[in-house]
Amino acid sequence: MDTDLSSGGPSHLDAKMAEQQPQIPIAENAHLHLHYTKPSTEWNQALPIGNGRLGAMSHGRTSTELLQLNEDSVWYGGPQDRTPRDALRNLPKLRQLIREGRHSEAEELVQTAFFATPSSMRHYEPLGNCYIEFGHEGVSEYRRALDLSRAVCETEYMFLQSTGSTNVSGKKVKVKVNRQVIASYPDQVLLVRVTTSRKIKLVVRLNRVSDIEWETNEFVDSIHAEGKCIVLRATPGGKESNQLALVVGISCDDAEKGGSVESVGNCLIVESAACTIAIGAQTTYRTADPEKTALEDVKKALNQKWETLLDRHVADYRSLFDRVSLRMWPDAPHIPTDKRIKDHRDPGLVALYHNFGRYLLIACSRDSHKPLPANLQGIWNPSFAPPWGAKFTININIQMNYWPVAPCNLFECALPLIGLLERMAKRGEKTARVMYGCNGWCAHHNTDIWADTDPQDRWMPATLWPLAGVWICIDMMKLVRERYDRALHERLAPLLEGCIEFLLDFLVPSECGRYLVTSPSLSPENTFISNGKPGIFCEGSTMDMTIVGMAFEYFLWTVERLYGGHHPLAESVESVTLAPVQINDKGLIQEWGLKNYDESEPGHRHVSHLVGLYPGNTLRSEEETEAARKVLEKRAAHGGGHTGWSRAWLLSLHARLKDAEGCGNHMDLLLRDSTLPNMLDNHPPFQIDGNFGGCTGILECLARRWESPIQVAGVTLLPACPKAWSRGKLMGLHVRDGWTISFEWEDGRIVDPVVVRNTEQDGNPISVEYPDGKIAVARGFGKHEIMYADVKAGDGACGNAR
Repeated sequence: MDTDLSSGGPSHLDAKMAEQQPQIPIAENAHLHLHYTKPSTEWNQALPIGNGRLGAMSHGRTSTELLQLNEDSVWYGGPQDRTPRDALRNLPKLRQLIREGRHSEAEELVQTAFFATPSSMRHYEPLGNCYIEFGHEGVSEYRRALDLSRAVCETEYMFLQSTGSTNVSGKKVKVKVNRQVIASYPDQVLLVRVTTSRKIKLVVRLNRVSDIEWETNEFVDSIHAEGKCIVLRATPGGKESNQLALVVGISCDDAEKGGSVESVGNCLIVESAACTIAIGAQTTYRTADPEKTALEDVKKALNQKWETLLDRHVADYRSLFDRVSLRMWPDAPHIPTDKRIKDHRDPGLVALYHNFGRYLLIACSRDSHKPLPANLQGIWNPSFAPPWGAKFTININIQMNYWPVAPCNLFECALPLIGLLERMAKRGEKTARVMYGCNGWCAHHNTDIWADTDPQDRWMPATLWPLAGVWICIDMMKLVRERYDRALHERLAPLLEGCIEFLLDFLVPSECGRYLVTSPSLSPENTFISNGKPGIFCEGSTMDMTIVGMAFEYFLWTVERLYGGHHPLAESVESVTLAPVQINDKGLIQEWGLKNYDESEPGHRHVSHLVGLYPGNTLRSEEETEAARKVLEKRAAHGGGHTGWSRAWLLSLHARLKDAEGCGNHMDLLLRDSTLPNMLDNHPPFQIDGNFGGCTGILECLARRWESPIQVAGVTLLPACPKAWSRGKLMGLHVRDGWTISFEWEDGRIVDPVVVRNTEQDGNPISVEYPDGKIAVARGFGKHEIMYADVKAGDGACGNAR
């Protein structure tokens, strides 16, 4: 029996399609295709599309197609006032308990005085579902694919159509169906194009229901069809929620030949051989009248030809995606993607994973009016109760979402995060003042659409950590440093200054009196053992002190660059002595700062004390990098990397240690154990951060971009390239200061020529280090070709040994 259409589930017609499909000719850009021989039967098999604000998961079904829709401002509830008002008067006592090692008492005090009420911020919700009822039987030659080169999701198949209206046993003919789905940024709508070799009938419906199959509640205010449009209105629960309007409209190219759209019973009935379905949505977050604006978006789109809409979409997308490209061999693009992930994880699949990561970032984080950054699930969420609320988790996850920005030259995609950071800085002033008695601003380990900065959850190992905002701020300042933009620097400088004000007030003398440290402090989500008992809080965890040190470094650089070396806070910053990284008698970096605590969970998914190795660059000495290596060996011996994002982080950490085969192993495990059939990251459940961490980690294996304190552009080629990645081509990698690099390799050797380009007239030179240590230097604007025979032995600054 078919699944009820209200659930959008697959019918037996989809499920019984033959395993074996006819051989399809391999397209020229097949290496950029995710493709499958069956429709999706669940969300984890559906394919994502997005324009930064609107997103959908396309299932490619032949009986009833399901598009699960999202709009990034559809959240439960409005702003809240949750700041713990008794925290400040209990702060001295908490610090004393931590110093005296009275951990259970410290945690009891935190639970009563420092946790917020309500304990949770707002959470992200689905926009709704669009169902397209085809009812196609006798399906053959089925194929669905996501073309990363054009950001087009396509479904093709043949089905048997009866030529008679009443004679069930009458003649049936094969009809070819082609469906394309895109998320247009220029036109701010989702678009479905349906073309067939003969006129067909289809029915379009909207609804807003749970993804739980047995759930029957509809989370809507109204659904009304009129003319050629359906309008769904809804108000997510909670005070001051953003009201939403979801609109679908349809136009037929063959109206003069009998093509038609009719509204019946709040659905649209279409008879056509060529129609375009436009889906628009808005909320009161961005417009006072969401229905009016969404209707205008849909009508403007439908007034254009499909070819024009498609061309505009592809041109806009390729202006970002084509900046970088990666291919690797051996490659087997003819094998369906789900089968490749399971059984054929060749280097070509690794390259596809990287390219998919760039596609996802473009699809879920674009600058626009009041933009929002990629959340824990990007923009793709089917649930009214998503894991961890699909919030912005900022103790590693959202930071990881934006790791690809600089190397992939997608700086525009970070602007939504900067916009949220600006709102967090304003909101965080109250959090800093009321909770800690500090100037400036701070934020804890989560935020939401309203830029909430108060503690989230009542989970001791994560909730009370006020340095998350500082971490985002230094990550954004790092982008400015890598491709300098004075206007953006001036925009970020006040935010960083607010972080510095907070830190200068928040730091306290260490127990030994030699350093300033953070307190309360923790290592995100981890627990230690002290005198046989578990503990959470410490003074100056290694991660904290690394973040503080980087914040001070970027602040002093900002003072020199923007203020001519003069700023009221500069002298105070320069006078601070921070606790250095501690290495214990086992040669391991101590996670909880000056205290040599044992770990409660040696294989923990977070590797927070190595943030200075990656994404930072503060662990530089041979002693420090060797200690980091031992930390990773211990984590691995106890099952570390068991979540998707954690495995992706390990990939970059091993790349920084030049561990090529370790990188190859972690990449294979990321694909094998933590990648869904649709190539999205599996925490489990789905979290998008692993896709972005893996995307960046692959590049770290192939090209190490030199960072501070080296003040020139530079890159080391193939620092940690696994032997299995025997041949490849990386084009357009952004290095720094307007420089990009393109190169090919085969069997560990660079193939001539290496091409570097400089887009800045007065930029710095670039240094290119070959695998054997020789260094080439190029200067000046434009394109430069470097031949290995002309390269001299390197004796200058090297990006890997400082």
